[in-house]
Amino acid sequence: MNVKIIFFCSILSFEGFAQTNISKEIIKNLKNDILKQANWALKQEPETVTASKCERSAGGIHDFYSEGDYWWQNPEDPKGAYIQKDGQTNPNNFVAHRKAMIRLSQIIGSLASAYKITQNEAYVFQAIKHLEAWFINENTKMNPNLLYAQAISGKVTGRGIGIIDTIHLIEVAQGILEMKKSVNFDKNKLNLIENWFDKYLMWLTTHQYGLDEKNALNNHGTCWVMQVGIFAKLTDNQALMRQCVERFKNVLLPNQLAENGSFPLELKRTKPYGYSLFNLDAMATICQALSTPTDNLWEFQLKDGRNLKKALDFIFPFIENKEKWTFGKDIMYWDEFPVAQPFLIFGYAKFKNKKWLETWKKLSHYPDNEEVIRNLPVRNPLIWFEN
Repeated sequence: MNVKIIFFCSILSFEGFAQTNISKEIIKNLKNDILKQANWALKQEPETVTASKCERSAGGIHDFYSEGDYWWQNPEDPKGAYIQKDGQTNPNNFVAHRKAMIRLSQIIGSLASAYKITQNEAYVFQAIKHLEAWFINENTKMNPNLLYAQAISGKVTGRGIGIIDTIHLIEVAQGILEMKKSVNFDKNKLNLIENWFDKYLMWLTTHQYGLDEKNALNNHGTCWVMQVGIFAKLTDNQALMRQCVERFKNVLLPNQLAENGSFPLELKRTKPYGYSLFNLDAMATICQALSTPTDNLWEFQLKDGRNLKKALDFIFPFIENKEKWTFGKDIMYWDEFPVAQPFLIFGYAKFKNKKWLETWKKLSHYPDNEEVIRNLPVRNPLIWFEN
């Protein structure tokens, strides 16, 4: 046998062995919680965007709608355009569609994780019921676009920045990838679901809102790559996957990562700690989802030596002991972070830093704060490993 072939197979075998051990580690620590969450999910009935409508939305009943988080009614002009209070979430905004999508993500992620552990087909059947409601059923499905996301009353009916709301579909896509291995996952329904994601990808990559988000310089640009890459993986769109890999290398890292491993654009915000965690979670998820044995994004580095490991090395001391944080405190939700950030377990899988694993084990895996959940699109790490 050719020596190169033997070496390549050895790499695959080693990577597969390592990921199997990580899966076992996750199961050992979270099995009871995963099964508890899945049992909850088994009892849930589908609820899509059609279950609620906001009078301020310019869209129809099948259109996802949300409002800019940091925009408030002007006390000096209550009927006029909203004003911005950066970093301060308006509790009176319409969030029903966002909550419904997060709930779908929790349901599918939990069911897929439990299916991976038990191979119980009941989890697959329940998942299909929810997926059919969101992406197939003409009466309840969501339109495959985000024309009306993060609207601002009196200013705009939607914005490209709103595309960040569908980060909660990435675990839906990853859960489908896990459960479609089942002989009971109806292939016709799978094709229709993938067709929905195909249409959404077309919108994300051609509509001006999508292009605006793609070109965003901070975590929004990162999350565009994360979403497009993972949805493209679900639909087997190799060209888009390659584009996302190249964008990670040529745009995200060069423009966002400093030499010391920090994200300066996030540190400038009113919530520098939370945004730094969030951006690193998204970048780590890109590496976990889109790396291959021949093109491992974890190993990629720029000519000046910058790579994603530097970002983990930079932030970890502030996760281990947040009191060491030398930048400003977040204007809101300072006490709620960190939780079991996925970059810790993803990073450990690659670099084997035991401190990252032990810290991940100790942190909260199922937070109940709505803002934390909104900023944690990966809640089920088990389904992100191949074995």
